[in-house]
Amino acid sequence: MDRLILFRHGKAEHESASGEDFDRRLAPRGVRDSAEMGETLARLGLAPDLALVSPAARARETWAAAEAAFPKAAARLEPELYNADPGAIRQAAEAAGQACKTLMVVGHNPGLQELAVRLLMEGSAPPALVARAQRQFPTGAAAVFLIDANGRPSFDGLFFPERGG
Repeated sequence: MDRLILFRHGKAEHESASGEDFDRRLAPRGVRDSAEMGETLARLGLAPDLALVSPAARARETWAAAEAAFPKAAARLEPELYNADPGAIRQAAEAAGQACKTLMVVGHNPGLQELAVRLLMEGSAPPALVARAQRQFPTGAAAVFLIDANGRPSFDGLFFPERGG
C-alpha cells in the first residue's frame, strides 16, 4: 500500500432501537458529513482501491454515504475493526494493503485516533500537528498517510468535516 486513509464514522445517534452500541445508526448530520468527506477526499485524488469497514451500523452507513465518491473502490466488512485498538487496525490495514495502492479504514475511536497519532509520531510530523490530532479526531474526520516501501508513514492530510449549520 502506498497510502492509508483512516476515516472515522460519521455522527451517530446516541442510542439504537435495540439498545446495543453496535446497532447505533448515523444521525442526519453524520450522513451529510460522511458524504461530504467522501467528496472532499475524491476531489483531492485520495480515493481508495479498497475500504475495510467495521460491521457496526454507523460505520457501514458512513461507507454507504461516502462510496458514491469512490466508484472504483471495493469494500469489505472486517469484524475485527469494531472498537479495535490501534494495533489491530494497523494489522488489518497492513494485511489488506498488500493487494492495493490506497486503503481506507472506516472505523471507530479511540482506536483510529490513537493510530493516527502513532503514525504521525512515527513519521516525524511537527509537534503541533501531533498535538492537534491528540486533541481531536471528531466523527467524520479522516487522516491520510503516505506509506513508503519500508512501511514507514508520512503525513499526507488531516481533514475534519465542516460544521456549518
